Amino acid sequence: MGVSNWLLIGAAIAVTLLIAQAIRLLLLVINGRRNRKKAVGIFHPYTNDGGGGERVLWCAVKAIQDENPNLDCVIYTGDFDASPHSLTARALDRFGVKLIHPPKVVHLHKRKWVEETTYPRFTMIGQSLGSIYLAWEALCKYTPLYYFDTSGYAFTYPVARIFGCKVISYTHYPTISLDMLSRVHGRSSMYNNDSFIAKSAILSRFKVIYYALFGWLYSIVGSCAHLAMVNSSWTQSHIEKLWGIPARIRRVYPPCDTSGLQVLPLEKSMKPPKIVSVAQFRPEKAHPLQLEAFAVAIKKLDQDLPRPKIQLVGSCRNEADEKRLQNLKDLAIKLNVDDHVEFHKNVLYSDLVRLLGGAVAGIHSMTDEHFGISVVEYMAAGAIPIAHNSAGPRMDIVLPEDGKQTGFLAESVEEFAEAIIEVIKMPENERLEMAAAARKRASMFSEQRFYEDFKAAVRPIFYNDSK
Repeated sequence: MGVSNWLLIGAAIAVTLLIAQAIRLLLLVINGRRNRKKAVGIFHPYTNDGGGGERVLWCAVKAIQDENPNLDCVIYTGDFDASPHSLTARALDRFGVKLIHPPKVVHLHKRKWVEETTYPRFTMIGQSLGSIYLAWEALCKYTPLYYFDTSGYAFTYPVARIFGCKVISYTHYPTISLDMLSRVHGRSSMYNNDSFIAKSAILSRFKVIYYALFGWLYSIVGSCAHLAMVNSSWTQSHIEKLWGIPARIRRVYPPCDTSGLQVLPLEKSMKPPKIVSVAQFRPEKAHPLQLEAFAVAIKKLDQDLPRPKIQLVGSCRNEADEKRLQNLKDLAIKLNVDDHVEFHKNVLYSDLVRLLGGAVAGIHSMTDEHFGISVVEYMAAGAIPIAHNSAGPRMDIVLPEDGKQTGFLAESVEEFAEAIIEVIKMPENERLEMAAAARKRASMFSEQRFYEDFKAAVRPIFYNDSK
């Protein structure tokens, strides 16, 4: 038999296999569409991340259960120790959210495809494409009427559409933003733009092209959402420009524990004055800046003023976060402030309330923090917020209330240090007045407000689909 014949046979076998695979995938989709369950499938691969995103998850589950008791809530998670009972207990213990009844759980085995460690380079597109594979696993195992993404995996929306689901999203921040593009174009070094790339004109140019291509794809997949809830004015402005579906976008501020924290006394002990920082130990949260600013503040403080203490409270998702936490401990020693620094990892909700209740101020230093739940928590607890002068804190949160200042905004180490000193030096009556104004401002971001706005947003989707 000639070579050409063998090539023809090989091509025929390859085509046959491709057709067979396509038919298999098509049958999976048809089977999923036929057997869709009356449920909301919530795509949240990391149910133990401990941050504001997880609080939104549990408050959303509670809101759905309250709005439509006939809809099951099913959590797609890669945490194999997660069970209906353990997740219900976690929602209560970590966030004070009491679910009406336990959610169902679908365990995912392909979560490694959305982990950043899987993609040392081209992480953003790698995780996005990996999320498609993970969503496929999720929807093949359990196909709901409504697919609800609470973790920002927009590339999964076309998959859910193929399976016949109504797609709902709660977007905390865009995967890519116009700000990110401008920083790469301006060759600014940051946690999402390696200094090696920032220093190279050629590499920066390639990254601009990469980001532009990704942004184009992101706009296509994002437009597949039937309803896109966003958590802030900053996120809304970016998502409207990127996805081009303004009529389907609703701003729903995230649920902040304002009622439970507002009962805490405004009067705080100044022996010593405590400054709290609540944020996951992730690079974008800029914890080193906080420690550096704190060290500068201590050096500048008058000798007759009390030495403050800073308490860094956060969760660790993985080994990389654990290493980051250790690096912060080493930095505190290097800055010679370790005697004035406390680290609190993966604390219970009750312990978080205690720490917030004892703080005279709260610091948050992430650039372009999409919203800033912890900033609101500081304000509700009576701690003066010191937040980065960008995005959510600047546009939505640390704004005047009844003409009174509610906190401080800063950008550089020096500005954060000056704000810390200002809070410590502030006369008691002035501090109480600012804390009271901040607490009043925080009330507009309550859990009750979230429940009302969330249910108002999803009601048309549930109602129209039931006709």
